[in-house]
Amino acid sequence: MQIRVEKSGGDFSTVQEAINAVPYEEKAEIIIGEGVFREKLFCEKRDITFIGAGIDKTVIDFDDYANEVMEDGSKRGTFRSYTAFFGGGRVCVRNMTIKNSAGDGRVVGQAVAVYADADLCLFENVEMTGCQDTLFCAPLPVSARQKNGFMGPRLMTERRLTKQYYKNCHITGDVDFIFGGADAVFDGCEIICNDRMHDRRRTAVESISQSSNEAVSASKTGDLTMKDSGAHEGRLDKDQIDVTERLINGYITAACGLSENLGFVFRNCRIYGAPGCEDGSVFLGRPWREEARTVFIDCEMDASIAPERFSGWGGITKDEPLTFYGEYGTTILSSGDGACSTISEDGSAHALDDSHKNPWVRDIDAQLASELSARADEVVRAVLG
Repeated sequence: MQIRVEKSGGDFSTVQEAINAVPYEEKAEIIIGEGVFREKLFCEKRDITFIGAGIDKTVIDFDDYANEVMEDGSKRGTFRSYTAFFGGGRVCVRNMTIKNSAGDGRVVGQAVAVYADADLCLFENVEMTGCQDTLFCAPLPVSARQKNGFMGPRLMTERRLTKQYYKNCHITGDVDFIFGGADAVFDGCEIICNDRMHDRRRTAVESISQSSNEAVSASKTGDLTMKDSGAHEGRLDKDQIDVTERLINGYITAACGLSENLGFVFRNCRIYGAPGCEDGSVFLGRPWREEARTVFIDCEMDASIAPERFSGWGGITKDEPLTFYGEYGTTILSSGDGACSTISEDGSAHALDDSHKNPWVRDIDAQLASELSARADEVVRAVLG
């Protein structure tokens, strides 16, 4: 079954109409023409493929956000903020952009562009754009830390492991912008962290300084405070970021899978901060749950990546002994003459000083990298069928 969506002259003029026309059990292909389709999509089919006219030609855009107050007085929350929800058996998405244009998470909260929840998910040559929580790779953790924290399409369902493959995709965001419990493989992708200072660095520094002073007062009144390795007293913001520690532009991943799963594997990806990101201000990830697993193999990174590589949850150096975090074969991109250096197999010194790496970040050698890559290949074969 093939359906065409066009602004004019197609079988349908909206993508959601085309989705609704597909019987669940029938394999279908939806061809989407050029243009910006301002839609919030919900798709739950056995086997469906979406093909756009190109990243810069077909755009699905919506702007729901977590802090939005609903008719019943509750907030929308993270998992109802998606621009596109893909569930069901298998979904394939190619050659388009899917974005959540709600804006800065410090104002609107989480705003998901893609909620990927099909058993098998393939995204190829797709741009996913947002700020906080751009791409959710389901499943959810077993339980929420806050009441109604998982309000959304999978609140009451059994948590099932999904297999997801992202090839030649562009993913942009800032806080925890690739997150979830899937076994997900990212090959040849560009991962870009926003500059959250937005050219207001002086104001941001003054704000953080003020927050530091407020933290001292808060400690006297019993408000929320924390200690990070005993080094200083700080204050956590609503997203469990220590706002007194230093300027942080973002966290690329926030995995929540179980220790026996593969987790997130990035291979041959290019990872960097948008113009304006300060050196050392972007973390490769932090654990949404204690058993988080994320590795980077043969990736290119720029100087925006933090020397600690990964952060704890609620503090950069907070101990996270149950995580499986690591990297192998990283190439460091110079911001100057284009020269680069490579992390050696024994983890010797390079542009990102290993001496600052958090102690619970794994040392991955060639053999372990090969084993992890082989497991990633199994996920890819399952998705590609």
